[in-house]
Amino acid sequence: MEMTTQRRGTRLAAALAASALTLGLALGAAAAPAAARTVLAEGHVDAVAARLAGGRLLGALKDGTRGRAVWRDPAQVTIRVGSRARATLPAGLGFVGPRGSTVWMIPQAPRAGVVWAGWSTDAVPAGAIRGGVAWTLTRVTGPGRVVIFQTASFGSSDVLFTSGRRLPQSRTLAVGTHAHGNWAFTRPGTYRLSYELSARSASGKRLRDAATLTFAVG
Repeated sequence: MEMTTQRRGTRLAAALAASALTLGLALGAAAAPAAARTVLAEGHVDAVAARLAGGRLLGALKDGTRGRAVWRDPAQVTIRVGSRARATLPAGLGFVGPRGSTVWMIPQAPRAGVVWAGWSTDAVPAGAIRGGVAWTLTRVTGPGRVVIFQTASFGSSDVLFTSGRRLPQSRTLAVGTHAHGNWAFTRPGTYRLSYELSARSASGKRLRDAATLTFAVG
């Protein structure tokens, strides 16, 4: 009888020790900090940058804010659009909002204190794909409207994408493209722009990748 009681006590102690170890590991995992996001608030960025790696087409973010190019995963980046990007909408931009309304605008030309966001395919080698790279905006979430457009020399506007119309919307970028445009947000808050890049390799293989950009506005 004493041997049975002793064995039960030993088994109970072992079970408690195992439970404590499991709980400790779980608490340790819960306490482990998540990977820190990179916040970009000023300087040059190719927010949508196509590149080829290992025969795959990748949608990346090319960060040039520190004077040298750093390729980043868009999922780990927040683009900050702060108070210096706040502007009063002039006439002629009714596709963004009414004249005199407040918007937050990443401008086509660089401005101190505001991130300068563009897009590029210049990391795709010439001859590696057939034709260009299709950039398709598939989904937008956020408190207001998002419009990406370019302004020509004489003031005319070319709207690339707008969340005011049905998605998806697509543009084809030629290989070697490096361009900038205006990114307008009509209300402060967090926006997520999901997009897809697609192309045909020189051998005819279908290449595709998807990513999401996050903007903190206001």
